[in-house]
Amino acid sequence: LADALKSELGGLFESLIVALMTPPVSYDASKLHKALKGAGTDDEVLIEILASRTGEQIKDIIKVYKKEFGGKLEKDICGDTSGHYQKLLVILLQGNREEGVDEEKTEKDAKDLYAAGEGKFGTDEEKFITILGNRSAEHLRKVFDAYKKLSGSDIEDSIEGETTGNLENLLVAVVKCARSVPQFFAEGLYKSMRRAGTDDDTLMRIMVSRSEVDMLDIRASFKKMYGVSLYSTIQVTQSSSVFCLFHFDKC
Repeated sequence: LADALKSELGGLFESLIVALMTPPVSYDASKLHKALKGAGTDDEVLIEILASRTGEQIKDIIKVYKKEFGGKLEKDICGDTSGHYQKLLVILLQGNREEGVDEEKTEKDAKDLYAAGEGKFGTDEEKFITILGNRSAEHLRKVFDAYKKLSGSDIEDSIEGETTGNLENLLVAVVKCARSVPQFFAEGLYKSMRRAGTDDDTLMRIMVSRSEVDMLDIRASFKKMYGVSLYSTIQVTQSSSVFCLFHFDKC
């Protein structure tokens, strides 16, 4: 069916239809493969997928990646990345975040993060990677609250002041996903459409990958964050053939 449709369609509409027909895990695996094997590394895709997927989803992606592309995802990522950025990506690839909230650790984690960044000259990246890469989302939200009380600023501000480049972007993405995955994707959609010319790859990737997961929550977050509906924002940036696939009639 997909091959038949490809012969009848073209352009963005063809890409969107084929993407919607692809199983979610296979879609993620294909996007990661393209990000690693294309011309240069698409770090935005690596960060988006590995920061936002659950541990079980990541483990499934690894299996499908090996089956469909004949290689190990971790090996391919290590071949294209380096340093602390690579280390955090590999930790996320394990899909083994701790479960629940350890009340005894929340204050200590907040103090450790402060001491690793704002509280010292230089930055202890290892401490940020260990805590943000291994603790559960519920636990991290408690840590972020404790950090705000301790330092007077959000953890994102500390990360942006203490790190740079891909490591900064990945750490911030992990924090945002721990706070709210729908808000993370609402921001991604907004940025994809506010640039000079729509970033169709990002727009399509988020819409397709979240369409049967949390799109209603993303829609609500988008309206709350930006004061306009996702429906109307897409409407003014996309052709009717692409836009009509997404039924946001109650947006």
